[in-house]
Amino acid sequence: MNIYIVDAFTTRLFSGNQAGVVILEPHENFPAESFMRRLAAELKHSETAYVKQLSPDAFRIRYFTPVEEVDLCGHATIAAFSTLRNEHLISPGYFSLSTRAGELSIRVQEDCIWMDMASPRELRILTEEESLALYQAYGLDLSHQPTGFIPKVISTGLSDILLPVNSKKALKEAVQQADAVSRLSRAYDSVGFHLFYYNENDTDGVKAYCRNFAPLYGIEEESATGTANGALTYYLYGYGNIEPAVENIFIQGEDMGRPSIIKSQLYVEGDQVLIRIGGSSVISMKGQLWS
Repeated sequence: MNIYIVDAFTTRLFSGNQAGVVILEPHENFPAESFMRRLAAELKHSETAYVKQLSPDAFRIRYFTPVEEVDLCGHATIAAFSTLRNEHLISPGYFSLSTRAGELSIRVQEDCIWMDMASPRELRILTEEESLALYQAYGLDLSHQPTGFIPKVISTGLSDILLPVNSKKALKEAVQQADAVSRLSRAYDSVGFHLFYYNENDTDGVKAYCRNFAPLYGIEEESATGTANGALTYYLYGYGNIEPAVENIFIQGEDMGRPSIIKSQLYVEGDQVLIRIGGSSVISMKGQLWS
């Protein structure tokens, strides 16, 4: 069983968001769930991806936090396919991926991995009273809510509470009250909170600056999140701030000392909205499990 530690959504070692990647041998089946959960806890990263090749162009991945299995993880998917490419197990091209969130398409390039998100869904628009409780869970209040933006719950494979703030200062100074965030995440059937500052002037080519928190799943803060930024892409598209077929850049993890670059693209086909998340990865460690 080959195990990798991979820095995802970055081209620099010890930056981005680390994921565990376990590549099963062709004859191996997925281990028992209890084993995969314990190994994820041993690696201590927010997610560990267990990768099984089904055919030359098809894979299945299961994702485990240190606490439990989740349906989808963007940064672990980017890490997994970067590892497969860098270890010469696949070549650039198109692949299908089976996950608990559905069947997804993956494009492997020499310098970037692109993954389709699950169909975006707006699950809930928060009232003013509900929004106040969300802001208070980060030591903020409604004065930090930007004009025209309303907190929402959106899913592109995993459900996140999208919480807009009106300045980079507010984003930096937000302090999580983990018990309150876990309680609210559970109440709204959400993985966690995705705080963001929309960079309206876009002078530096960055669409938004973000922070992500999922204490309900044992993740105090995460330096890069593919699914949450997929949800953010759909959120901003709903306000007219995202154009179809244009590459967007989100920055996350700066205050953790692990800046991450997450790319997104949105396409409209008939009445369907499709979202892709892209990024690069660097393998930092490789080893084998001793039994």
